[in-house]
Amino acid sequence: MRTPFTAVLAAGWLGFALLPWYMLEDGLLAFSWLGAYPDRDTAPALVQGLAHGRWWLLPPVAALLVPLIAARRPRGDRLAGTMMAAAGLFGLAWLLAQGFVIGARGWTQPWLTEAFGRIQARQFGMGWGALLTAAACLYVFTTGLARRGTMRGDAFVTGAIGTVIASILLFVFYPVSKVLLAAAVDEAGGFSTAELAARLTTGNIWGLACLGGRAQCGVLWNSLALAVTTGVLTTLLGLAFALLAERTGFGRRGKGVLKALTVLPVITPPFVIGLGIILIFGRNGTVTLLMEQAFGIPPSRWVYGFTGLVIVQVLAFTPIAYLVLVGVVQGMSPTLEEAAQMLRASRWRSFRTVTWPLMRPGLANAFLIGFVESLADFGNPLVLGGNFEVLSTQIFYAVVGGQTDPGRASALAIVLLCLTLGAFVVQRRWLGSRSYTTLSGKGDAGLPTPLPRRVRWLVYGSTVPWMAFTVALYALVLFGGFVRTFGIDNTLTLEHYATAFGIVWDAEGLQWTGRAWPSFFTTIELSAIAAPLTAAIGLLTAYLLNRQRFAGQGAFEFVTMLSFAIPGTVIGVSYILAFNVPPIELTGTGLILVICFVFRNMPVSIRAGIAAMTQIDKSLDECSLTLRHGSFATVRRVILPLLRPAVVASLVYSFVRAITSVSAVIFLVSAQYNLATAYIVGRVEVSDFGVAIAYSSALIVFMTAGVALIQLLVGERRLGRRNGAAPLAQRSVAA
Repeated sequence: MRTPFTAVLAAGWLGFALLPWYMLEDGLLAFSWLGAYPDRDTAPALVQGLAHGRWWLLPPVAALLVPLIAARRPRGDRLAGTMMAAAGLFGLAWLLAQGFVIGARGWTQPWLTEAFGRIQARQFGMGWGALLTAAACLYVFTTGLARRGTMRGDAFVTGAIGTVIASILLFVFYPVSKVLLAAAVDEAGGFSTAELAARLTTGNIWGLACLGGRAQCGVLWNSLALAVTTGVLTTLLGLAFALLAERTGFGRRGKGVLKALTVLPVITPPFVIGLGIILIFGRNGTVTLLMEQAFGIPPSRWVYGFTGLVIVQVLAFTPIAYLVLVGVVQGMSPTLEEAAQMLRASRWRSFRTVTWPLMRPGLANAFLIGFVESLADFGNPLVLGGNFEVLSTQIFYAVVGGQTDPGRASALAIVLLCLTLGAFVVQRRWLGSRSYTTLSGKGDAGLPTPLPRRVRWLVYGSTVPWMAFTVALYALVLFGGFVRTFGIDNTLTLEHYATAFGIVWDAEGLQWTGRAWPSFFTTIELSAIAAPLTAAIGLLTAYLLNRQRFAGQGAFEFVTMLSFAIPGTVIGVSYILAFNVPPIELTGTGLILVICFVFRNMPVSIRAGIAAMTQIDKSLDECSLTLRHGSFATVRRVILPLLRPAVVASLVYSFVRAITSVSAVIFLVSAQYNLATAYIVGRVEVSDFGVAIAYSSALIVFMTAGVALIQLLVGERRLGRRNGAAPLAQRSVAA
């Protein structure tokens, strides 16, 4: 660990002594700051403190000097570890304290002005110099803890835990706490527990008027019913698709088609699925008009409400369950089922008593993701909700409605968090402390046992109609991009595509004349940056949760789900509140969008990683460690190759969600960093559905190619098993 320690410490000195301490308007790579370097705006902390009167930036130098002394002491010296841990903690604490107490107008708190008087110097948002210095202080702190014996002296594990916890506290807990505190703020701006209680106990949340014959229930019960229904259906349908792909002959012959159809809804931009459902089942929808003409069934609004939302959310979130469960099904060892059948158990009994229980971690994680996705979704309820109100739409209207009430929005967000916490606790209790290991490193026959006949027919009966419905839905929606006005003027035209993606070759060269090109290029660039970061942090967190034990692990796991549980609208507002003022000013930059993408989508990577890692026997890790490989080498050489399904799921989900995200980033986009979804929403708002659909279809084609590229680069997990799809018909085990 001496080489990375030296590199990180050198980066810390670089940030403290050479790089600009504060955020630069044009960015570090513009190099325009070199012309004024080192003035009050571009100087590093060392020059700021010595030459420009900002003395409070100098004390963190102790965190960089102490490790130079402590590193010369023997590795097992606990005193050296204590010195490094204390120095790193002091540096981090001082950086945060000075950043929060001194802002753009001097002292940020009135009592500080009264106690110390006014100060002339000001400071703005921290930049790259502060970031490198803070990272070095964190690394010094965790390395010191490792030298004291924390996590058995493993510097990699200790550093990973410290990095993940610091990142989540800064980019999840801090902004969310800012917006949640508004639930207890009264009209005068003070904190009031009575106001908090009144907002949390309103009848609009807990009302049960629907049980008395009225149409409306409280938004809590509506959200809970919708989330449970969606979670159950997406989990079962995702499992059916996973079994179809891995345990039937169809998976071998039509694997490409199957993957495309199961991933297609997740790469769909916002509102497209809901718009397609309206075009099919709305009052003037295709099916509705056919039913009226053929059977005299009058048009109705049945699709606007609970039923329509279930259909749309199951369409949208089943691919996520499939991506989580396909790795679980792949990891099932055939030996266990064969042993059960050798003891005269039928295929159905072995599936019910062996296969199904071993898939419980994947099922639980898939349900939790579907449940939380349904709670956090606001785009579909906004389009198809009708009179069926849910928490997410109520929060949206409280934030951007005519009567803006951030306090009410915060109270509803607290209720939403409680629902997520309840689902998390139920999941943990259902899994219990039993072992679900199926990959142990031992050889097996490699031939998956044929599915029981009733399960096989149930799989085909649920997936094939759903695939046909998906194809019809997308065919109808994409057709809308090639007509002038769908349902009114169906004249074929390429006008919408020319408006969005026009290209002209003239004397000046290639000209991108389409209106959508700027937002398209920005979206692709930011998504390509965010996807690998999301997968890396998510899978690293999954490794820590599944393979390590440390104090506060349960609370840590719940905090990782925090950003996933709160609607994107609240996440966007919380980022504005937290990162629009010093010490961290990020609004209007591309960095805030990348950070939002990473920590908004990270929970899916975590759940996919945990579900896959639960099946890998820990003895494989122990063998690697016994052979004197460190934790980092063990993760890279042993665990990561076995996690390829989870890696694919993480990269695919984070990439396409970054492209299709709307609620979390609608408040964060700027003129320089406008996104595709914001452009599409703008077209929908002015009823320009043709351009919106054309843009959406172009994104679908691009994301399909991106998903195929990810799967090609990552590859498939190889377990040394033969393909069991071909000889299924030759197997004669009694059902």
